[in-house]
Amino acid sequence: MEIKYEYSRKRSEFGRPCSFSDFLAEVTVDIRPDPSLADNFIPQNPVDFAVQESPVMALHEVNTERAEVSIRGVNHVEGGWPKHVDPKNSELTTRYREEVEREEAYTKTVQRLGSLVEHYIRQNNTIDIYEEYFEEEEEEDEEEEHPSAKTINVLRDPNTIKRMATHLCWHPDANRAVAVAYCSLDFQDSRTDMNLDSYVWDLAKPYTPELTLKPSSPVVTLEYNSKDWHHLLGGCYNGQIVYWDTRKGGLPMEMTPVEFSHRDPVYGACWLPSRTGTECFSGSTDGQVLWWDIRKLSQPSERLILDITREDQLKKALGAISLDFAPTMPTKFLVGTEQGIIISCNRDAKTPPEKIANIFSSHIGAVYSVTRNPFFPKVFLSVGDWTARIFTEELMDSSSIMETKYHTAYLLDVCWSPVKPAVFFTARSDGVLDVWDFLFHQKEPSLSLKVSNDPLLCLRIQDNGQIVACGTRQGAVTLLEISPGLCTIRKNEKTLTSTMFEREARREKVLQDKYRERQLREQERLRVKPEEKEDPQEVFKQAQEDFLSNIKAEQRRR
Repeated sequence: MEIKYEYSRKRSEFGRPCSFSDFLAEVTVDIRPDPSLADNFIPQNPVDFAVQESPVMALHEVNTERAEVSIRGVNHVEGGWPKHVDPKNSELTTRYREEVEREEAYTKTVQRLGSLVEHYIRQNNTIDIYEEYFEEEEEEDEEEEHPSAKTINVLRDPNTIKRMATHLCWHPDANRAVAVAYCSLDFQDSRTDMNLDSYVWDLAKPYTPELTLKPSSPVVTLEYNSKDWHHLLGGCYNGQIVYWDTRKGGLPMEMTPVEFSHRDPVYGACWLPSRTGTECFSGSTDGQVLWWDIRKLSQPSERLILDITREDQLKKALGAISLDFAPTMPTKFLVGTEQGIIISCNRDAKTPPEKIANIFSSHIGAVYSVTRNPFFPKVFLSVGDWTARIFTEELMDSSSIMETKYHTAYLLDVCWSPVKPAVFFTARSDGVLDVWDFLFHQKEPSLSLKVSNDPLLCLRIQDNGQIVACGTRQGAVTLLEISPGLCTIRKNEKTLTSTMFEREARREKVLQDKYRERQLREQERLRVKPEEKEDPQEVFKQAQEDFLSNIKAEQRRR
């Protein structure tokens, strides 16, 4: 029997949503069982099937071999004394020693053991098991190693609005952390939602700051106190000086009043090696150097106006944009100015004009950084415009004794290697880090490394000379590991560097003397023949011909 039930629907209702309703069950067809069809059925076992749409998962556990360790200690106490002698009583022990030393057996025992010990001492001194037989070959291998550097980490500003990493300072305790000052130095930067915080980063946990410093104004410079590692000195954008105690959190302990602080941003702040470890000084582009004591920051303890005319007038002062202080010369410090002049100051002078000891005309633009050589404190290095220059205080009011080539990009920071006297690092505005070794190459850097696409504003190197930190304009601090050849001092390297500096100083002195003699001869010639005057037209024509000939010679050379 064929059973068919047909559902019909109008064509116009196709595609419309179904409309269901709830009603009782209804029997539509009732099919009775047919016993004759039972022979056609095939029995199947089992008749239950499980169907699961999700994938079948399995759980496995793997455990590595666990090393069981235990802490054990050994307590050494003084023994061997008779029962009637108390080891803690010095009188009884001394009396017992004197009694034993008077016995004949003691003397014979010491003589017998003395000859035995002497035999073994002579045997040890005969052969030095730690002697290095191939030191020269190892040094030759090191010299052949090509200078290199690799990035080991990058510390990024955690804020959405990026700021410049303006200054870096390593923690004095094995350089385990680095303090980074974040500030925007752009002219009239009007971003109101910019964060003011600076951070201390732990190298073991580089993804989050170890400590957040919360100043009232952005910090331009930060310096750790080498005497008290927990004190951190900061110079702010609004001219205030602030210090933190890292044990008590990120809020400042104290800051200077605005009316007694600098009028411009503080670009340099240094700690002084005093007895209390609380004295410091700061420099700013307002033309002042101020001395402070963090126990009393209500007003500066001393003031110096950077007036090179020695008239002590603030309107004639030069703006300080970099400072350097070396503990090996506790009374002297260097100031790099916006006008390209380096001022050597002596704090022990009696009057303020006498405190400006020497003046060095160094660069065309601002002196972004100045630093003394850690091996030869009278030799210092500066960067500005497109070059890095080396000066010596033995030649007063002179030009540099050595300098690098002119780069196409500005040089923004520099630092000496703390382990190699002739090696220094320069940071450029095109994001390149240059490593110079003047003992081997004076025209080209030993290593040039593209660190970032952004300008490198600051750099600092660890005390062991192995890791260099470079801060960029976007607030990223890149940590670079230097190859062993650039952070291991070689034999006689210090002597060779000293000889090089002395040779260049003598050469510069000879050139200065010849220049003075030439000036005197020219003045004498003008004095003897004052009536002879040169035609301005002829002078202009000769200068034009010389200029054009130099241009053509340069074009032919290229």
